Amino acid sequence: MPRLEAVHNLTTANHGMHDPKLTPHGENQCLELQSKFPYHDSIELLVCSPLQRTIQTTLLAFDPEISRGVQCVALPEIQETSDLPCDTGSNIQILKEKFKNKPLDLSLLPEDWNNNKGKWAPEQEAIERRCRDARQWLRARNEKAIVVVTHGGLLHYLTEDWAGSEQFQGAHESDCIGTGWENTEFRSYRFVAEDDDSASIEEMTESKQRRGNEDKPLTKEEKMQLRETATKKWEAQGYEKTSKPERRDLALLMSLDHSAKGG
Repeated sequence: MPRLEAVHNLTTANHGMHDPKLTPHGENQCLELQSKFPYHDSIELLVCSPLQRTIQTTLLAFDPEISRGVQCVALPEIQETSDLPCDTGSNIQILKEKFKNKPLDLSLLPEDWNNNKGKWAPEQEAIERRCRDARQWLRARNEKAIVVVTHGGLLHYLTEDWAGSEQFQGAHESDCIGTGWENTEFRSYRFVAEDDDSASIEEMTESKQRRGNEDKPLTKEEKMQLRETATKKWEAQGYEKTSKPERRDLALLMSLDHSAKGG
């Protein structure tokens, strides 16, 4: 699922704010999500992007899980996809201080996780590779029901599903990055196989039914066309950069289910 409303969502002028927090409305959205989310009792692990707004979303919306001792882990691979100040995370020591009394595991964050370089660059190939790494990490976990809280644009890379990526633009194309994910929306996924290198996932039938999307699945070619259209638009808006050739060697809400394929 994507995080909820933060200060930088109010106006593009706020995109210059570094790692903004949720707005009061965003905090209220967290409580709304908490009340409508039907799977609190089954969740075994919480995973979030290390940006402040996604950490806040996780801690507020999934307080029932935290209250019963479910671990909350910040995973740097699922951070935002651009190097705008609003999409750049805080240094580890700052996060430790701001969330020092919260049950948040920051141990997976390297010192350079927020430098927007190398593995963390806002470039398509780098984003795809860290999303693959994230899926592999999730698949390797022992927990069977995992909540992942991240960002709308990143979720298209993480799920490899580009349907709806043109949605939720502002009055002008430059006003807002498009994403097929609404605030407070959650979808359920399962791994396609236990041994493929990409650790691909697919949306579960009940999840599609819940959001009223029972369209015929897109072909691989149609998915690639949507991906190309979306990433070109995001690049034109300055949210992403074209991958550099010399770096080709770089290596939901979503509830993930490790059970067998089907249904």
